[in-house]
Order: sequence, then C-alpha cells, then structure tokens
Amino acid sequence: MASSSFKSLAPIALVFFILLGTSSAQLTPNFYSSSCPKLFPTIKSVVQSAISSEKRMGASLLRLFFHDCFVNGCDGSLLLDDTSSFTGEKNANPNKGSVRGFDVIDKIKTAVEQACPGVVSCADILAVTARDSVVLLGGPTWNVKLGRRDSRTASQSGANNNIPPPTSSLSNLISKFSAQGLSAKEMVALVGAHTIGQARCTNFRAHVYNDTDIDATFAKTRQSNCPSTSGSGDNNLAPLDLQTPVAFDNNYFKNLVSKKGLLHSDQQVFSGGSTNSQVSTYSTSPSTWSSDFVAAMIKMGDISPLTGKSGEIRKNCRKTN
Repeated sequence: MASSSFKSLAPIALVFFILLGTSSAQLTPNFYSSSCPKLFPTIKSVVQSAISSEKRMGASLLRLFFHDCFVNGCDGSLLLDDTSSFTGEKNANPNKGSVRGFDVIDKIKTAVEQACPGVVSCADILAVTARDSVVLLGGPTWNVKLGRRDSRTASQSGANNNIPPPTSSLSNLISKFSAQGLSAKEMVALVGAHTIGQARCTNFRAHVYNDTDIDATFAKTRQSNCPSTSGSGDNNLAPLDLQTPVAFDNNYFKNLVSKKGLLHSDQQVFSGGSTNSQVSTYSTSPSTWSSDFVAAMIKMGDISPLTGKSGEIRKNCRKTN
C-alpha cells in the first residue's frame, strides 16, 4: 500500500521539482537585493557621470543592450573582445565602428565589483544601464528583471544576420524582431529608441539621396553634411531625432509622420504600411508609447537569458574568466 501511494505521488513530486527548477531560473527585479544591495545606485552614478560628460552616450548605452539581446539572447556576448583564438561580435557589420560605450561598461563593472565582488553579471549590468540611460534622458522607468549570467561564447555571424540594418524594409524589420519573439507592435515601440542618438552618414546616405518617402527640405539639410560619394564623410553624424536628439520623447514619431525619418528603416515604419496607424498614435500620445516601450523592453530583456549554473559571472566584461 505504501509503495503504491508513493508511486501515485511520484509524478506530482516530479512536476513540483520541474516547476521549482523552472521558477528558480526566472528573472526577477529583486535578484540582487541581498547579495548586492547597492547595485542600482552604483550603476546609476557611473551612467549619470557618463551622460553628463556626453549626452549622446545614453543612446549608445541603450543600443548596447539591443545589440546584445538580438544575438543569442541577453547574455553579455557583445562585450567580449576578439583575441587570436576567439572572434567576438564587436567587428560584425552592425557593430564595427558604430557600437560604443564599452569603456563606460568597464567603469560600471569596476564599481560594481568593488561593491559586491563576483556577484553581478555583465549581462545584467547592460540591462540596468539601458534603463538608467532612458530615465536620465527624460524617459520612463521600469523594474529591470535580473538574474542573467554571462556567456562564454559570441557569434559574429549571429550579429551580422540578426540585427536589422538601416536599409531594412518594413517586412524585414518585422521578420527580424519576430525571430526574437517580438511582435510588429513591439518592434514599432522599440524603434522609438531612435528618439535619442545619432547615425553616421554611411547609414543614411542612400535614404537622403535616393528615397522618395522623405521630406525634400529635410533631405537637403542632411545632404549638406553627408556627401553623395561613398567614402567621403562616411562618419559625419546627424541626429536620429531632428528636434530633440538628447531627450527621450515621442518627437521621433512626429518626425516619421512628417517624413523626416533619418534612416530608410525608420521611415519604413511610416510609409503606407501596416504600422502607420501605430506610429500616428504614438505621435499624438506619448503616454501610450511610454507604456508600450516599457513592456517591450522588459520582454526583450527576457530573450534567452543564461540562468542557474549556465554561463558564468565574468570578472572582466571583455573576456571570459
């Protein structure tokens, strides 16, 4: 009798342990509340200092999180340097010469290691840094889910294939975000991150010279700082948001409605396609965009995290332990 009772309970116990294993692997905002109680002020202090020195850095730090999460999940793989025996993601096409802010992440990691050595992952530092950058530039806040661990690998091919280029069509944008489990609606909310930051001439040249879905006066303005010949002025910068490039607001969407998106991919989101109405809504309702952006950022942060005993907690974000 005892053995049959045990047999009937065994599947229940098994389910319980499976659920326990699953729940322990979930990310949670209070993951470091006892192991690193000063984590948030430690990170925010360094981010604040970096943005005070250069407002554009906020956009660069936010972009690091996007480019990390789109390649094998939010695992800190983007931060790994190339070595003679290891090829990372920093020199992939979407990253080379344009992704920046690694020195700020180094400073944050140093400060966090002083506060609580060997506890906080570089992947989680990227997630918190992205939130703080948005907030410090006037955007919404949210509770960042934590508990990610750092990968020991990276994928340059993944970066080349997964991160949508500035030449993307609307269907390509939808497809690239869908591959990460993000809907078309979430894609539109997230591309609003282009309300801050700048882009290089090489990334908007074709749009301002060749495309027709662009305000003519705006195109001429951008052409003045971006010669038509490839190789000339490639690194000249222009703001992604014409009006308030260092303020996290909904002017990006207002610009799209006025056909003043800087990148081809930006204007594709408002170019007669399925996402037009959503852009129109965001252009008139900043609160709607804010809440959708926050929800999408939290969901993006959930992409394939390493948890439990997977990966490691890197001592130096640029290399594996």
